[in-house]
Amino acid sequence: MSDIYKSIAAKSEGLFKDNGSRFIAFACPVETEEEVKQIVDALKKEYHDARHHCYAYRLGLDGSKWRANDDGEPSGSAGRPILGQIDSAGLSDILVVVVRYFGGIKLGIPGLIRAYKTSTADALAAATVCEKVAGSWYRIGFGYDCMPQVMKVLKDMELPQRSRSFGAECSLEVRVRDSLREDFLERTRAICTFAECL
Repeated sequence: MSDIYKSIAAKSEGLFKDNGSRFIAFACPVETEEEVKQIVDALKKEYHDARHHCYAYRLGLDGSKWRANDDGEPSGSAGRPILGQIDSAGLSDILVVVVRYFGGIKLGIPGLIRAYKTSTADALAAATVCEKVAGSWYRIGFGYDCMPQVMKVLKDMELPQRSRSFGAECSLEVRVRDSLREDFLERTRAICTFAECL
């Protein structure tokens, strides 16, 4: 199974208007449900005078973490159409929030579905699609005597690093793509005091 999937590189916006109602869509790259919550809360604060803040997201390589929220619109008329557009584009690690300003005329369920679908499609069309590699961050610990071997493994496998700490013991965090996980654990088992997935 491939560990490569598609997401968006940066935030993008879309807009749809119908009978005075405005539907402003925001597509955002996200990796965690915590990020989703922060962005939804921030948009609710910024657009506090809007009637609805409907959203959908999909996370991870297989897209198994997802949610569709109608935020008071009739059931299935907002969140599901948003999620449908995300899925049609084959994207993951993405959140789309559609902020609705009510124009005074009810659109009916077919009208709402079209509005949420179209505004989302507009935001996704404006987005730059990028490839992402599924992986996990690992914290590894090792003695100074093993540092050359550890650094060779990291260089050979081209693993991004962060949070280096060289105290009594050495530790750092590395991002390991899913397809290299077994090889990484095998190669570090003998030279590291620990390797834990974060």
